[in-house]
Amino acid sequence: MYQIVPGGPGDHSTAPVGPGSPLKRKLGLDRRPLVVAGMLGCMLVLAAVVSWCYYSASLRKAHLLKAELLDLQGDGFTIRNQAGAVIFTMAFRSGTLDLNSCSKDGDTLSCSQSDSGKINFFIQTVPQKSVVMCYRVRWEELEHENSVEHAMAMTNGSHWYGGAEGLVRRGWPISIQGREEPRPFITSDVYSSQPRDSAPLPELSYRVCVGADVTSIHKYMVRRYFTSPTRCHQQRCSGIPCGPLGQSIRTPWTQDKLLRYASDITAHGFSCSHLELDDRYTTSYGEFDFDPQKFPNATGMFKKLREDGFLVSLWTHPFVNYDSVNFGIGVERGLFVRAPDGELPALVRWWNGIGGILDFTNPEAREWYSSHLRSLKTLYDVVSFKFDAGETSYLPLQFSTLNPLQDPSTFTRRYTEMAAPFKERAELRVGYQSQNISCFFRIIDRDSVWGYELGLKSIIPTVLTISILGYQFVLPDIIGGNTYPNRTSGSAGDPGLPDRELYIRWLEMSAFMPAMQFSIPPWAYDSEVVAIALKFTALHESLVAPRVLELAGEVLNTGDPIIRPLWWIANDDEAAYKIDSQFLIGDDLMVAPVLEPGKQERDIYLPAGRWRSYKGEHFDKGPMHLTDYPVDLDEIAYFTWVD
Repeated sequence: MYQIVPGGPGDHSTAPVGPGSPLKRKLGLDRRPLVVAGMLGCMLVLAAVVSWCYYSASLRKAHLLKAELLDLQGDGFTIRNQAGAVIFTMAFRSGTLDLNSCSKDGDTLSCSQSDSGKINFFIQTVPQKSVVMCYRVRWEELEHENSVEHAMAMTNGSHWYGGAEGLVRRGWPISIQGREEPRPFITSDVYSSQPRDSAPLPELSYRVCVGADVTSIHKYMVRRYFTSPTRCHQQRCSGIPCGPLGQSIRTPWTQDKLLRYASDITAHGFSCSHLELDDRYTTSYGEFDFDPQKFPNATGMFKKLREDGFLVSLWTHPFVNYDSVNFGIGVERGLFVRAPDGELPALVRWWNGIGGILDFTNPEAREWYSSHLRSLKTLYDVVSFKFDAGETSYLPLQFSTLNPLQDPSTFTRRYTEMAAPFKERAELRVGYQSQNISCFFRIIDRDSVWGYELGLKSIIPTVLTISILGYQFVLPDIIGGNTYPNRTSGSAGDPGLPDRELYIRWLEMSAFMPAMQFSIPPWAYDSEVVAIALKFTALHESLVAPRVLELAGEVLNTGDPIIRPLWWIANDDEAAYKIDSQFLIGDDLMVAPVLEPGKQERDIYLPAGRWRSYKGEHFDKGPMHLTDYPVDLDEIAYFTWVD
């Protein structure tokens, strides 16, 4: 016999096992890996769930912070093209968004909090039109009067255009070295010694549009965001001169001197001219009739000028000097911009003295001013007016208007509106959302020098900039510049005249602008200059003016500029984006003036296409560079597109 010992091999007893028994300890050791494995499995499952939830939340947040091709971050946003490359970057320099406060509703992404407090921020996607996608951006501070500063960053290979006229060269395209300090966006006179500052407003609003090419973007932006020019008569659109020549007459002029000057124009072979009587023809600034000492028979003078085929416009401005008889009238009737307390006029200093500035938010001031202009027009058969000044920078730092101005530049808009009833040949030098006023917009005074700093080289970039901003009827200032002291490259024969060669090259370029305007007459030099002037005023009349007339009719419907950059017809040509010394009239007339002293040749860039030069040469293997292309002193290089 044998005995089975409990716990031995083959024992299947179900008898209870005590806590300290060897069997219990054995079973505990065997189950521990299973428990650990189970716990690890649960942790892995939990981690997977958490990761999936986090991933899903991240996807939802990423989707929330996207608007079509735009990606929003706390410190700014980027815009990508269809290929995924970043093409535009905006940085929020004055604050950082709290992304947890952001939400999305349809096409609008909004945020309510930044690191400085409560805000109203949104980016709205404008429904896509054609190949252009636009975004409206707005940042408004709700708790603090913090300035709002957003900074665009220029990346390699990008080109920037637009902006405003300035005293220093900005380039075409705009060239900025380093970081440019923020400045108030108000209209200013670049010659003003004390430019007006503006308290920063706690809000910023702008639009950013992205498209396939710069020309299509421009066409879209002009039609959607610019006010269209009103329909104009052909006579106005053809240029300030009714024939080839316009004159700007400066002080000190008298009746006899003006009539003699008009006689000289006719004697030198220039016919059907437009005279612009500039500066002080009244007794004091702010009056609206002729000084009887200087013009004893103004009515007879105007009758004589009309009989001789001359049209005449008069200079005007928004100032009434304190020594004018109209100053007391303006104070009594409340016609002026006032001091902050609203009781007395705010005196302003301008280049011809000290006085009040008319408050064009006041209907009574508007009517008072325009009624005087209508009287001048009726009494003397004046064809129109040159509206000078109007920049916000001439307002005092602290002022009050009848209707408050949230945006100070609205004052400029109200002034330009005064020119609308006189738009036949009227001239303005300032504009703010004024594209619909079909007057000539004159670029700011040029110095009589060759360079980019308000000299001859600055004209083409400036005209191109103004044109793409929607001001199509550009007047490129007077030929030869303004001969200001210390701002003139003087002539060898007469230091008071611009350099002779500079004057000729300036004249030649102006012949291909919408209008030519003289102040210094060609006969102030010699017979050769007169002959060149006759040649190019005739060319303006026969070639340029008809083309400008045709394009002016198209502008009313398309908004396309009359004077165009080369990239307008070559937007896939990198070289065309950087040309600042050539321009197009329409799509088929390209002009390349000589802009360097002592040169009778220049380098010329021809975009792809078939071109015929003014000499009859044909070029059809473009794009190409013509190196040292010969251009005599009495020539300007221009090319026409050949179908």
